[in-house]
Amino acid sequence: MSVRRVRERLAGPTTPGTEPWADSGIVLPARRTAPAVRQVGSRLLLALGVLVATTMIVWLDREGYNDNAGGGLSFLDSAYYATVTLSTTGYGDITPFSDSARLTNIFVITPLRVLFLIILVGTTLEVLTERTRQQWRLNRWRSTVREHTVVIGFGTKGRSAIDTLLGQGARKDEIVVVDPQRRVVDQAAQQGLVGVVGDATRTDTLLRAGLPTAARVVVAPERDDTAALITLTARQLTRSATIVAAVREDENAPLLRQSGADVVVTSSSSAGRLLGMSMLSPHAGAVMEDLLTYGNGLDVVERPVTRAEAGHSPRELDDLVVAVVRGRRVINYTEPEARTLQITDRVIVIKSADGA
Repeated sequence: MSVRRVRERLAGPTTPGTEPWADSGIVLPARRTAPAVRQVGSRLLLALGVLVATTMIVWLDREGYNDNAGGGLSFLDSAYYATVTLSTTGYGDITPFSDSARLTNIFVITPLRVLFLIILVGTTLEVLTERTRQQWRLNRWRSTVREHTVVIGFGTKGRSAIDTLLGQGARKDEIVVVDPQRRVVDQAAQQGLVGVVGDATRTDTLLRAGLPTAARVVVAPERDDTAALITLTARQLTRSATIVAAVREDENAPLLRQSGADVVVTSSSSAGRLLGMSMLSPHAGAVMEDLLTYGNGLDVVERPVTRAEAGHSPRELDDLVVAVVRGRRVINYTEPEARTLQITDRVIVIKSADGA
């Protein structure tokens, strides 16, 4: 794949509704509530129960009511009276005239009317309140999101990256997921993550994810050409964020680096190397798999050098040091430059996942 092809795709026209990353908005973490259909259904059943109870009360005391049309009060007349009374319509064609019927209207039917109205009006108010609350949460999130991580693509690679971030102490409110499919973003919201539905190759989608103020960006779509386009767009919006991109083929890795990725991980070749290692040495393959699975067995961790460790050799540390990070350089622990640790260094160590 050439840079020219990527640029042509980036600048090429698109037909509205045909692109797979159609933008739809921001989805905040979901709160645990009953499904909307169940909530409405329960309210309707409650309102129907109030209506039936009122009908039975009127029908049992039908002798105390007067029907202007003549004749006694039937069950249908009782249902009709209950309906127009609870809805506060009150045509006046059926009226209570006995003391018992009027007392029943005062102490029983009137409270039922109020309850009926609360059910109907309360549902509308709850919907309006929920919309207002969601808008307030959205505005608050937009004003506070800083130094977060944007994960583009909530597939297997994206989910694994998020699991590792959470295992290393990142908070869920510090992670924003971008994906073209609404159902996938809804799944992320169910897990407590903020999601953005839309085309990550477009600037407006990444702006909604707060990418200009992000500290880290994980690019993990399904296609390599899409990853290149996303990386180009992301790097245009931020110069300071660390961009880590995943590609399937080795030949596309240089293109991702030219597009602005700080680190490029080739998934197919990495899996192939692990397979080859496991064939030659199953135990070595098992150890590598353990190191790649954060939170189980052994973990690879980057941490700062403490004051007590400064001036010492990496071999003297309690943790097993495999590399030293000095500035933007990664130095193997066996190199002469890494023989003496500096207070500004960071070390990459292998340690037990349980902290022992």
